[in-house]
Amino acid sequence: MRIVAAPDKFRGTATAVEIADAVVRGVCSTGGTGTALPMADGGEGTLEVLGGANRRSTVTGPLGDPVVAEWRLDGRSAVIEMAQASGLVLAGGAEGNEPLDATTTGTGELIREAVESGARRVIVAVGGSATTDGGLGALRAMGSSARYRGIELLVACDVRTPFTGAAEVFGPQKGASPSQIEMLRRRLVRLAQRYEDDFGIDVADLDRAGAAGGLAGGLAAIGGELVDGIDLVAEELALDEALEGADLVVTGEGMLDATSYQGKVVGGVSAYAAAAGLPVLVVAGQVTTDLAGHPDVVSLVERFGEERARTDPAGCVEAVVAEVAGGAGTGVAGTDRGVRR
Repeated sequence: MRIVAAPDKFRGTATAVEIADAVVRGVCSTGGTGTALPMADGGEGTLEVLGGANRRSTVTGPLGDPVVAEWRLDGRSAVIEMAQASGLVLAGGAEGNEPLDATTTGTGELIREAVESGARRVIVAVGGSATTDGGLGALRAMGSSARYRGIELLVACDVRTPFTGAAEVFGPQKGASPSQIEMLRRRLVRLAQRYEDDFGIDVADLDRAGAAGGLAGGLAAIGGELVDGIDLVAEELALDEALEGADLVVTGEGMLDATSYQGKVVGGVSAYAAAAGLPVLVVAGQVTTDLAGHPDVVSLVERFGEERARTDPAGCVEAVVAEVAGGAGTGVAGTDRGVRR
């Protein structure tokens, strides 16, 4: 059996690289072969799967304090993960965040540095933000929009929320109270009008423009192209080529729910596999009740218990894949190889 391992990170417990390597170990233990292709969708971990950091810069953090942000420059191409500069984790999570003040300034500083360092193609992964500033902080830090003419600015989004919906949809996750959410919503409405006046681009109802609290919309206003992060990463890593000749695709993430199939890694990888006519096994740390019991989904918590699933997710994944590849059966519907075709 040849398996392609294309998982997302298991947030807080394992990276996508660690999980992909565990899948390969599992299939190799049965005499099969595996290709590790860790994935991301524009959220945290995108920088790692696109080659990892080779630059470090001190920039303005989400609450104004300096932070050291990692990024990548490869020839004339750069990869920036906004969570490194303006992420919610840097603000101390929702409890430590100041939703009205959190700024994308540091992300703009990274983009400007990348261009000044010679980048002509800049990928900005915008998941995991602390901010709902509509990208205003970033644009101010980037300086004149004329500087970015001729620059291919690709904004990798993991949601399709419009610009003016960002506060209501994501504000609670960033610690905003109901009254603060309304203030942020009104601010985004005014900012959308300002962007239209200044740049001639209406981002108010633009799909994906609400990603990272509207950072995506701000970058779109100066010519950035908003794309589904999973498709961008899949293209960069040549996922379709990796699937050629495979027998099974294994993907997964820490928490599997209905949103996992809406612009996220699991849904995107499943779509690529379906187009190639390949079966998919989804291995997740936890699975919500609406997806529990599906024959092609394995919950590590249900299979191994919560303690082991959290402390050794890679070992659990390796064991599941070894069962599948060895034909021992995992509850995945099937064939004599233990996978559904």
